[in-house]
Amino acid sequence: MQMGQFSSAPNAVRLIVSKEGFKGLYAGYGSFLLRDLPFDAIQFCIYEQLRIGYKIAAQRDLNGAENAVIGAFAGAVTGAVTTPLDVIKTRLMIQGSANQYKGVMDCVQTVIREEGPAALLKGIGPRVLWIGIGGSIFFGVLESTKRKLAERRPPSSSLPHLNSKQD
Repeated sequence: MQMGQFSSAPNAVRLIVSKEGFKGLYAGYGSFLLRDLPFDAIQFCIYEQLRIGYKIAAQRDLNGAENAVIGAFAGAVTGAVTTPLDVIKTRLMIQGSANQYKGVMDCVQTVIREEGPAALLKGIGPRVLWIGIGGSIFFGVLESTKRKLAERRPPSSSLPHLNSKQD
């Protein structure tokens, strides 16, 4: 759909399954995980470390805007760092039944050989921008939700003890 190859999602599913079988719906799934698992780990680590450091320096809880700015920074940095993984994931997903690449390493080597190392950074500008915006929204909402839920939580003294030996 992203590449304009299909007119609708049902049309895409129908054509992919007819040409590549059910397996075709999962083209690039391994490279998707190869991109997303490090992405999430890096983004959350950067966010948490910056938030903890800023909170210590400020000697207070952070407000929503501060959490959002830290989230934007964490998202932007992570988006930049993982751009090569995204390029490879996209190339593997859109190759279709042509099987231009034999796997992740073959894709990396082919892209570098045919287009140069800079090709692994294609789209870095828009990616950093939209992931930075997304990080701002995500972490801003996450911290606001955590705060609201904590306010609704009853005091711990009124919670039943889970380890009591009552029958």
